[in-house]
Amino acid sequence: MNRVHPFRVLRAKPLWIANGVIVGVLALLFTVFYVGANVDPAGHLRKLPVGLVDADKGAAADGKRIDLGARITESIEKSTAGGDKIDWKVMSEKEAKAELGKGKLYGALLVPADFSSSVTALSATTATADPVRPRLTVLTNQSAGSLGSSLARAATTTAAESASLQVGKELTARIPPAQPAAARVLLADPAAVTVEDGHPLDSHSGLGLTAFYYALVLVVCGMLAANVISGQVDHALGYTHNDMGPRRVHRPLLRATRVQTLAIAATLMAALSVLMGTLVLAGAVGIMGMDASHLPLLWLYSVAAIAVCGIGALTLLAVFGTPGMLLVTLVFIAMAVPTAGATTPLQALPDFYRFLAEFEPLRQITGGVRSILYYDAQGDAGLTRGWIMLAVGLGAACLFGFGVTRLYDRKGLHRVPEEDAVPTKAAVAAR
Repeated sequence: MNRVHPFRVLRAKPLWIANGVIVGVLALLFTVFYVGANVDPAGHLRKLPVGLVDADKGAAADGKRIDLGARITESIEKSTAGGDKIDWKVMSEKEAKAELGKGKLYGALLVPADFSSSVTALSATTATADPVRPRLTVLTNQSAGSLGSSLARAATTTAAESASLQVGKELTARIPPAQPAAARVLLADPAAVTVEDGHPLDSHSGLGLTAFYYALVLVVCGMLAANVISGQVDHALGYTHNDMGPRRVHRPLLRATRVQTLAIAATLMAALSVLMGTLVLAGAVGIMGMDASHLPLLWLYSVAAIAVCGIGALTLLAVFGTPGMLLVTLVFIAMAVPTAGATTPLQALPDFYRFLAEFEPLRQITGGVRSILYYDAQGDAGLTRGWIMLAVGLGAACLFGFGVTRLYDRKGLHRVPEEDAVPTKAAVAAR
């Protein structure tokens, strides 16, 4: 009797075709999601929220009252140089600081209270050796994302420099021709543009990225735990074998419906999320020294996020079987990372990615973690949305998972045909 060599399976075309299609599609999708989202942020930029603060109190010059701050803000608002890339939001300095402290602004341009008076004084003192130039202040917000803050900084700096030149034209038009050339040069661009951090972070905040990486750890923990738990539950019920090095263990079959199997796995996931959430927090804060406050809330949010992501992944595995793991990878990693709004702001993403960001779990979780770490756990800084979306995600996963698996059970689509099953009593006795 001739024994067929196992390597002959490599001659099977379906083996090559199936695996080629799967890995090819994965490679293409990961490239499209990752590279496509970040290939041209400035080109896709639209409506990036930036504050415009006019605190100028005005001044009197030559018997007339001038308000250069109002002229600057009006000029910036009407300017079409930036198209719709920047969404200038006129507000008070107090409102701007509050919005920066919630991550709702990526930056701000501040016209100080003494701007008009400083410009007027500069016109009168240009002959002095060291005249004091008025300032326009650009406020950045790294906590909202380094790339978004950089885009806002570039836009506000350009606007401030343009405003200074516009004011300079008005000043030089009024000075007499006999004024020294050095004075005319100074007045042509009178304002000094300074950059300050509008919402400073602690030193161990990863330049505003610890929230994203912490949230990513929570999602990955839930996703990987689902894969482990699903396999171990199948092994415990006797549906699959378990390879431990050279040993292969196969337990007697204990029949369970698909609904029961999913319920067992979800229960394990919910319980073990407490352990994983605790260890993630301990590792990030206790071992690595990440700056964090509201630790009880951060722990609770971490546990909930892992549990919801894990149960969501278990649902996909239960409904779609082996292809479910590919869907889990696409949903929780491939589509999630580019749309999280952490590395690239949502306003700098193509429309398709902005649509994904509305429901992708990593974006919702990142918003909640960012609120806890950077914004004093304010609800409207992303925490309320985070909790709501976690609840919605859990409800959707349970309805979809248990609804479809119950349908499978009712239609008799059991995992092992009746004639192949080991009797339940025998399986229990063998244990």
